[in-house]
Amino acid sequence: MDLTDRLSCHRAVQARDARFDGRFFVGVTSTGIYCRPICPARTPKLENCRFYPSAAAAQQAGFRPCLRCRPESAPGGGAWRGSSDTVACALALLAECDQQEEPVLAAVAARLDVSLRQLRRLFQQHLGASPVAVLQTRRILVAKQLIHETSLPMTAVAMAAGFGSIRRFNETFQAMYGRPPSALRRRAGSAADSAGEIVLRLRYRPPYDWPALLAALPVLPGVALAIDGEYRRTVRVGTVRVWQEPARHNLHVGLRLDDIRRLPDMLARVARTFDTAADSAVIDAHLAADPLLAPLVTARPGLRVPGPWEPFEAAVLALLPPAALPDLLARCADPLLPALHLPGLTRLSPSPAGVAAADLAGLAGLADHADRLQALQSLARAVERDPALLQPGSAPLAARLAALPGMGTSLAQHIAAAIGSDGDTDTGTPPDRGEAWQPWRAYAQHHLSLTKEIA
Repeated sequence: MDLTDRLSCHRAVQARDARFDGRFFVGVTSTGIYCRPICPARTPKLENCRFYPSAAAAQQAGFRPCLRCRPESAPGGGAWRGSSDTVACALALLAECDQQEEPVLAAVAARLDVSLRQLRRLFQQHLGASPVAVLQTRRILVAKQLIHETSLPMTAVAMAAGFGSIRRFNETFQAMYGRPPSALRRRAGSAADSAGEIVLRLRYRPPYDWPALLAALPVLPGVALAIDGEYRRTVRVGTVRVWQEPARHNLHVGLRLDDIRRLPDMLARVARTFDTAADSAVIDAHLAADPLLAPLVTARPGLRVPGPWEPFEAAVLALLPPAALPDLLARCADPLLPALHLPGLTRLSPSPAGVAAADLAGLAGLADHADRLQALQSLARAVERDPALLQPGSAPLAARLAALPGMGTSLAQHIAAAIGSDGDTDTGTPPDRGEAWQPWRAYAQHHLSLTKEIA
């Protein structure tokens, strides 16, 4: 949405139009508060409104988050999507790193082969805020979500959100809201908290084809499975459950973690894997303009493209046939701590170090695919040396992978396509339709693949 068109933005706020939820935020000069377009409060006058592309931009401008519409609950996304590959990659990297500031920003800039000054300029251009402001806003909004939705002690909330100390945490909330964090807790958290599981919500924009997405997620014996309408998997620091609440357009995320500081990273991974940031109404309308796709979009509104949970795991799944997975897991997957077991979940996804060190001779299902076994162990050794190899970078991933011993161009492109999750990953778009389907070729290809499966 063009935020310079103030009248259209104001009309969206007046209508409390859910289509714009998360796509912009409105700062109200008469109250000093910023809100989502769907806020139930009385609509402010146009002359008192300032419109921002992100929560961070509104907060950097001096507005504080609304306690009624809770900006931390807005569906993911933001105006940057499709605007800048560099900003998109930087946000993906920042979502998975520790909650530091300048050192992390410098590392991200170097990873993307841009200067820190250029990174700041791109963030200001596309998000209306500096990278530091984005990190600080994310920290505050994560903490506020934990205060509202869980009964975690405030010390644990501060740690999970990345605050260096409880004193800094208290000072930030006092300055932002004019009250201590404990005063924002309106109710007790879910009963699951007492059982060691933290349950949080991730909002999405409807429509959302949950059954199709659940069916598309990979199954790994003992590691990841779909059962009783929910997805369960192990992670290095615990377990994750995800299920849908369609009436409220939410996904519920149940986390059992042995390190609370990894909570923001886990939420970011769930959001990416379950494609919660997609605006299905916009994507479906765009793809339905193609006569080939129109009946498919009508049959499956809200189809999402599942993202990879973890890049190395996605590479393993791309290289190995399903028949080889149980054998691989038996040889090199570490067991899950017994205290974290869930039904059906007993071990961790293979690590690069585990695959690199394992004897994979005679691995089931690979008798005629020696090249893939060689490529797998070459990749594992490379990722063990450089853990950031499969993350976004200045050079295309396929080019970086093709340079590995025993990989080859074809396998490198296959792995890069499996890891890519930006909605426009090209895994074989017909030449006459590639431009028309951009920037959502992955969604078009997913529609076509499901049609082939049914046929």
